[in-house]
Amino acid sequence: MMGIHFYLFVLGLILGSFFNVVGLSVPANNPFANRRSACPSCGRTLTFFELIPVISYMLQDGKCRGCKARISLLYPVVELLTGVLFASAPIFLGWSGELWVAWTLISLFMIILVSDVAYMLIPDKILLFFTVIFMVLRVSFPLSPWWDSIFGAAVGFSLLLLIAVVSKGGMGGGDIKLFAVIGFALGMKMVLLSFLFACFYGAFLGIIGLLTGILKKKTLIPFGPYIVFGTLTAYFWGDSILYWYVTFLR
Repeated sequence: MMGIHFYLFVLGLILGSFFNVVGLSVPANNPFANRRSACPSCGRTLTFFELIPVISYMLQDGKCRGCKARISLLYPVVELLTGVLFASAPIFLGWSGELWVAWTLISLFMIILVSDVAYMLIPDKILLFFTVIFMVLRVSFPLSPWWDSIFGAAVGFSLLLLIAVVSKGGMGGGDIKLFAVIGFALGMKMVLLSFLFACFYGAFLGIIGLLTGILKKKTLIPFGPYIVFGTLTAYFWGDSILYWYVTFLR
């Protein structure tokens, strides 16, 4: 069984490298399907040994072998996160059809993490592509009741839209549409939980950033990463956290 988790981890590392490319290319409208990977600073085409997930970054000390420019830490972080999440999903969910939903959700989130950090943008093309996949998956592995997906999408979209209207643009259009996709994939309860966790992470790290001087007032911060980690927390541990909370209140 450990061997399967190891293979999933390696698969996640490889896919994470691809998700980096997609997250950086799609928002900039750059084709990536038939293009060789190159250093963004000097344009030198990268060799196979410079494209090994995580390991290449460590061996090169986080620098391009040619121009010595710094390579963004985002690359190995996304690769490692994808590997860990792909291998961990069966531990939390068991070996069921829901795993396909989990792996699809992780894939969407890793691409969004890259695009939102790099450009503060969540591309409609990415959301539309994954919406179609989630529709197919929820037909094959429906929530109980099945209409929870529709309610979840409506609640996720409406909640973020309301916040955007009240805050007069404090919430981006990409975030609104992303929560609709999350609601469809996970249902009403989980989309509400994911929003609460995302707000908690955002507020907590924002306060820490202000207190330490890392962030300044009125600094624009992408909300996508908080949505990613908030939703993953709700998806994998939401029921356990709710059970603990209700037990604590009693």
